[in-house]
Amino acid sequence: MRLALRLAALAGAAGEIPVGCVVTNRDGAVIGTGHNRRESDRSAVAHAEILAIEAACRALGNWRLDDCSLYVTLEPCPMCAGAILNARISRVFYGTRDRQTGACGGVLNLFMEPFDHTPQLTGGVLEADCTAALQAFFKTLRR
Repeated sequence: MRLALRLAALAGAAGEIPVGCVVTNRDGAVIGTGHNRRESDRSAVAHAEILAIEAACRALGNWRLDDCSLYVTLEPCPMCAGAILNARISRVFYGTRDRQTGACGGVLNLFMEPFDHTPQLTGGVLEADCTAALQAFFKTLRR
């Protein structure tokens, strides 16, 4: 999660909402990273999770990310939760809850639906640090 926080800082420095994401393989090695690039890429789908999942798929040469873990600083939205489900990611760790678009319990929980694959979900990982990064970004933005 600390690497995801560093990636979030890169996003914030670029004027993006500071969200970072890391995908690791079953051995814990980093195989994909991403940070928000929606403004930079002018793309609604350039979320940190999508970019990290794409990089992990390229690294493994497979769309199935079985036995992989995803670490993200902000609770995934419905689009990203769908990508996590479709990639068959085994474990999801997120930092802070998103009460506007969160799809892991913030607004709804897609991982509670009867899909054929359900990842293990852990929230609140380095929550204070993840929350502080977002709050600092929006405080600066409001000025």
